[in-house]
Amino acid sequence: MEDKMVTIDELVQIILTNDKQYDLSKILSAHEFAAKAHEGQFRSSGQPYIMHPLAVAKILLELGMDTDTVCAALLHDVVEDTAATTEDLKKRFGTDVAQLVEGVTKLKKIPIFNKEQQQAENVRKIMLAMAEDIRVIIIKLCDRLHNMRTLGFRPADKQRNTAAETMHIYVPIANRLGIRAVKDELEDLSFKYLDPFAHSEIEQIMAMKKNEREEFIHSIKAYIGEHLKDHQFEREPEISGRVKSNYSIYKKMYMQHKEFDQIYDKYAVRVIVSTVAECYAVLGLIHDMYRPLPNRFKDYISTPKANMYQSLHTTVLGREGIPFEVQIRTWDMHATAEYGIAAHWKYKEGIKGTDKMDQRLAWVRQVLETQQTSDDVEEIVRIIKNDLAPEDIFVMTPKGDTVSLPVKATVIDFAYRIHTEIGHKTMGAKVDGKIVPLDYELQTGQICEIMISKDPDKGPNRAWLDIAKTNDAKAKMRSWFKKERREENITTGRSMLEKELKRSRILIPEEELEAFLADDLKRHNCSSLEDFYASIGYGGIILQKLLPRWKDLYHKNYCMEEKPQDQSIITPIRTPSTSRIILDDISDCAVKFAQCCNPLPGDDIIGFITRGHGISVHTTQCINYKSMLSRNIPEEQERWVEIQWTDTSNTAMQTGIEIVALDRVGLVFDICAILTEARIPIVHSSSRVLKNGNAIFDASIKIVNKSQLTAVFDRIRKIKGVLSVERATN
Repeated sequence: MEDKMVTIDELVQIILTNDKQYDLSKILSAHEFAAKAHEGQFRSSGQPYIMHPLAVAKILLELGMDTDTVCAALLHDVVEDTAATTEDLKKRFGTDVAQLVEGVTKLKKIPIFNKEQQQAENVRKIMLAMAEDIRVIIIKLCDRLHNMRTLGFRPADKQRNTAAETMHIYVPIANRLGIRAVKDELEDLSFKYLDPFAHSEIEQIMAMKKNEREEFIHSIKAYIGEHLKDHQFEREPEISGRVKSNYSIYKKMYMQHKEFDQIYDKYAVRVIVSTVAECYAVLGLIHDMYRPLPNRFKDYISTPKANMYQSLHTTVLGREGIPFEVQIRTWDMHATAEYGIAAHWKYKEGIKGTDKMDQRLAWVRQVLETQQTSDDVEEIVRIIKNDLAPEDIFVMTPKGDTVSLPVKATVIDFAYRIHTEIGHKTMGAKVDGKIVPLDYELQTGQICEIMISKDPDKGPNRAWLDIAKTNDAKAKMRSWFKKERREENITTGRSMLEKELKRSRILIPEEELEAFLADDLKRHNCSSLEDFYASIGYGGIILQKLLPRWKDLYHKNYCMEEKPQDQSIITPIRTPSTSRIILDDISDCAVKFAQCCNPLPGDDIIGFITRGHGISVHTTQCINYKSMLSRNIPEEQERWVEIQWTDTSNTAMQTGIEIVALDRVGLVFDICAILTEARIPIVHSSSRVLKNGNAIFDASIKIVNKSQLTAVFDRIRKIKGVLSVERATN
């Protein structure tokens, strides 16, 4: 549902009752400018468009942001959606406001880019602006939060795509900035649209025993409060309680395969005190009052999270036998935990000095530097999805230093996180004193020792690019290959390109290849074909992403110019869905694709001349085709004709898939999440449990070609419990 419409009077009331000093006249002027610029524009809900900037400004006021940020929120869409320009804003509201609006404004669509590249370019632009002024991303997060609150008015496909983008890009950024309230709400809203069935189920579970939970939390707070009264504190501790968010419970239930009653930290009580010493004193009192559960204590005060979060976490067993989590922190830690980077504006004591601010923003520069080592613009999205994921592990060096890494990080990632040269010269590793392979996935609390080579010429192995999980490690390896192995990269890249072009039947004369690739050389900043080969060789360019466009370009510029060499004429069939097919000795006729095998561009195909219905296209592996061949009836044999695809255009074709897996909760969500992320429409689907305990998932999907299907199958096979993935046949 659309949230309550915010008015300018409501914003004024918040400002007047706030302890912070705001330039109210400037904010009113920004609202007047925005209201006039958006006049006549409406949201999908039917409400005037100006209500969206007002809602975003309200969220920013709640975070305690300054006057210029609130003005920029009111104006954040005027450059993108109206006739107003950045210069207009600069003259009226100053350089700071204009630059903030410019940073949030999306790039105009570039025709050569696909949706993924367009998304990546927009994210990259925001990150660059964010490195200059962190307020850009705070505005963007609040903009996305309000759009997610009002997503119910958008079409279903837009809902899923926006929710997936939010979960993969904006949630990790909000988490790394430490803005917990925004991060949690974005997660829950995205979850609602990505898996509505699971969301509804958890809401029902939570609603069933709401009163019991509230009474349980109230009793714990009262019991702890009574015990703390007997001890001296600088300031009276604040005790609060809550139930975990829907998405947090979902992750435990569906991703860790636990029942609701098995989630030990679904209830949480928070105790806020004045000093670090008081934190540890309260921890001792809690452990005297309740029995702590083993291996459930985390000290984020001595080892802060990557987003500077600090707190003590312990899970204890209540008198009723119900486990719950206790979080203990200081007031300063609480400000950072709730508001993250925004605490710098909300509380003067939130972040002391520029050094701490620089420390908190170091990851922004790291993301940009990592992306620059790759010539693939979409690398920046992968970095955010993988390296900024909310879950981190903490691994120790032999000297006791703590290294924070994403979940599933390997020994290689650990080595490169310590130092680039240590990563390059890695030859082995010990974890807790035992030698482990380089692809060993590290766990929190382990001690990792890297064994390095003394050979001055030692460098990384190309196979490590597949082992490493963090983009930081991959970027450092690519940088080494780029600098140290140029000739080898050129040879490798040329070989890879020739292989892919041959496999895709793109036959370009060598003297014309540079002209054919001219646009790509320019886009990837390559001044020559050798630079392009080298970039492919060290992993800066991913060929699979370029091939679909090359195939279109090749068939447009080369295939149409081919002339028949003899009487065996090659003629394209002129029907709505068959511009892809070439048949020998056959002129215009109807063509249909056989439903028994659902052929896709890239399959080896054969045509069958039907009686009165044109040509039926089958794969050469089709059971009906093989059956007819085995009968060896001359009349039938003569009706099979050689055909081939002319191109692999972007027109999607329907095909069936069949997935067999171990039955578990969340399986269907995992499969659908991959199909959604790959932007593959699901026409219909069904699932059932087999007698042997396995589950089978059938779906009809729209796919562009065999290569796309193969790539999706590879990802689905990595889902936990999947036994087989096949194309369905009738």
